[in-house]
Amino acid sequence: MMKLTGINQITLRVNDLRLAEEFYGGILGLKLDHRVGANISYLRLNSDMLVLVKAETPGSLQARDIRVDHFGFRLASDAEVDAAVHYLDARGVHIVTRPAHRREGRAFFVMDPDGNLVEFYSMHENGIQKDSPDIDLSSPDSHTIPTRQKMVEETATKKPRRSRK
Repeated sequence: MMKLTGINQITLRVNDLRLAEEFYGGILGLKLDHRVGANISYLRLNSDMLVLVKAETPGSLQARDIRVDHFGFRLASDAEVDAAVHYLDARGVHIVTRPAHRREGRAFFVMDPDGNLVEFYSMHENGIQKDSPDIDLSSPDSHTIPTRQKMVEETATKKPRRSRK
């Protein structure tokens, strides 16, 4: 059996590469490692890579089957989780769930500009906890349908950009 030691990279298909770079680099602080042509950006967080690839066909905020279900960024403590939600909210990031205690730690979810679900979480030092009344057992999916619909409506009200072809 293989002994895997971690996840090296996550690759996301995105509609607007520069908007995705601004979210992951400008707001979340991942560093641009390098670009491959005009359609691929490699962002780095320590030894981990997030690869953004310009989608060949536009993704829809309503389509759950063509994107990653979700991925998470680990924070050092519950206090950092709480601080992160305020930081992201102040920058206009779409918050899907507020921080809640979960079996493994404290967590909340946001959506990136393409509707990808992103988790921010802390981990208990002694692992997954047993059930207790203060643990949120709800699935993030229970919050995403209305959230995605709201994002679709907001996008539809924006004035489309004209092409310079």
